[in-house]
Amino acid sequence: MSSFNRRVFLLSSAAALAGCGFAPAYGPSGAATRLQNTILVDAPTGRPSYLLTRYIEERLGRGSPGRYGLSYSIALTQEAIAISANNVTTRYNILGTVTYALRDLQSGAVLLSGKADSFTGYSASGSTVATQAAERDAEARLMTILAEQIVTRLTAASASLPE
Repeated sequence: MSSFNRRVFLLSSAAALAGCGFAPAYGPSGAATRLQNTILVDAPTGRPSYLLTRYIEERLGRGSPGRYGLSYSIALTQEAIAISANNVTTRYNILGTVTYALRDLQSGAVLLSGKADSFTGYSASGSTVATQAAERDAEARLMTILAEQIVTRLTAASASLPE
């Protein structure tokens, strides 16, 4: 019989976090609330940039008019990672990199910049239609991963942004 009590642990953990100044990023006095509906993301120019913009706006809201502007550049490459004995590629990786910059729309100054990168894979062993669907799905998953990295970094830096 264990004497471990989860309620005591959770209450003591919450008290310790409150004592160190921890506050939820999107709480009533959280620093990330200043990002909500204030970032104007550059207009998408293709499917990958549309997916990236859509996800960022889902998380942070659409800034119109925006206080900050978010510019980005997407680079995608594919590489074969599995080749059959018949010399047919059966699996691909899509590697993606997004270079981004958050700027103050009033002054034009760059407040934050960085790079997010990741990869996803898909199978090319089915029919042509199945392979194309798998590729589009992998691209969508990759854009979600990259957008999540950007939103996380913006949230982490939100306390240092001008109001």
